[in-house]
Amino acid sequence: MAQSVLGSLTLCYQLLWNRRRELAGIRLLAYEDGSQADGGHLLRSLTEMWTAESPTLLVAARSPRLLLGMLEQADGDSPMVEVPVDWLGDEALFEAARAARGRGAILIAASGPGPRRPDFPGRSSPRLMQLEVSHAAAALQTVLRARDADPRHPAQRAAAQAQLAASPIEPEQIVVGAASMALVEHALDQRAAWAVAGWPIEDVLHRNKGQPLPPTRRAVIRTMQALESEQSLDQLELQFGQEPALAYRLLLHLNSASLGLRRRITSLRHGVMMLGYRTLDAWLAEQLPHTSDDRNLQPANATMVLRALLAAELMEAGVEEELRREVYLCGLFAQLDLVMDEPMRNALGRLALPEALVEAVLRGSGPYASVLQVAQALGQDNPAVVRATRARFDMSAEEINRSLLRTLAFAHT
Repeated sequence: MAQSVLGSLTLCYQLLWNRRRELAGIRLLAYEDGSQADGGHLLRSLTEMWTAESPTLLVAARSPRLLLGMLEQADGDSPMVEVPVDWLGDEALFEAARAARGRGAILIAASGPGPRRPDFPGRSSPRLMQLEVSHAAAALQTVLRARDADPRHPAQRAAAQAQLAASPIEPEQIVVGAASMALVEHALDQRAAWAVAGWPIEDVLHRNKGQPLPPTRRAVIRTMQALESEQSLDQLELQFGQEPALAYRLLLHLNSASLGLRRRITSLRHGVMMLGYRTLDAWLAEQLPHTSDDRNLQPANATMVLRALLAAELMEAGVEEELRREVYLCGLFAQLDLVMDEPMRNALGRLALPEALVEAVLRGSGPYASVLQVAQALGQDNPAVVRATRARFDMSAEEINRSLLRTLAFAHT
């Protein structure tokens, strides 16, 4: 992509999660930093970068000018394009949206406060979904009131069901702003929403309050299968690094006094090499009784893994692979205090981790601080934070955006 496109944009992202708690797609939010950003060029470039194996992509231009350029280019081969319904009062945008629908483009109607425009181009098409931005707060109040109803009283139960039935969230919508698991479960499980944007990680981990988060049964079994099929060292390292809880438990075991290894183990790869496949398989079998089947952990873990991948991708080209592995762990353990339900200093103190990793996670300093903080900022829909972070570390918008898109194009669960 040309510098005139990526160098003139601030990009953020949100992961879209479906009812099965699988990755349904990615919402890419594009903010203009200047007047040089060409929406059509951006859309063409994204179309070229995305492959058949890449996640579904929804592009949300955050200015009418940028959106107009995208709509003028959009067709059946383009990513989905988010169109704020309130902007369609602009005749040029409305006609561009109509023409894009005629070329087979998939448009997602984003509703804001007030009534919806009834003549959204192609509204009758089954390929058109409604993106709800403004109703999440109202829906959450409905959920909370219904949850507080006393199940022993028939009248309260009936009132609660009536409130839930009147929820503003409708089937096959994309819900933005679901900041709690109560609303996520209401949207996905009760209202059959197509997806929610983002995942309330802190709320999910809070449900395990009082004890460390266990690894999931799914992750442990997949890792055992990888050992059984004698996959490569790189693949095994990847498997152990798919969940912070599993990676933490392995490193804790590797450095325990009972194991008696002469050298401190500072990486997953080193640990796999030291223990060998049989010993690792036996250790994983011991973990199985202590795993979790909570499916809500899957998006939480995948979000932390993606941040780790992004932090590693943000490292300068030519950096040694061993340093990239350290940066990956840095991103994976960035919320280790929540995973372990204890102060970060205590959680990190039990492991023999590289000092640069500890500095970045614990103190926000050192050589890995820049890529970790940028990776964290990109996952928020807050362009001011991204701009301030990249300015603090003197990182270019173009290189950050390239790294982000390369990472998102290969995201999976």
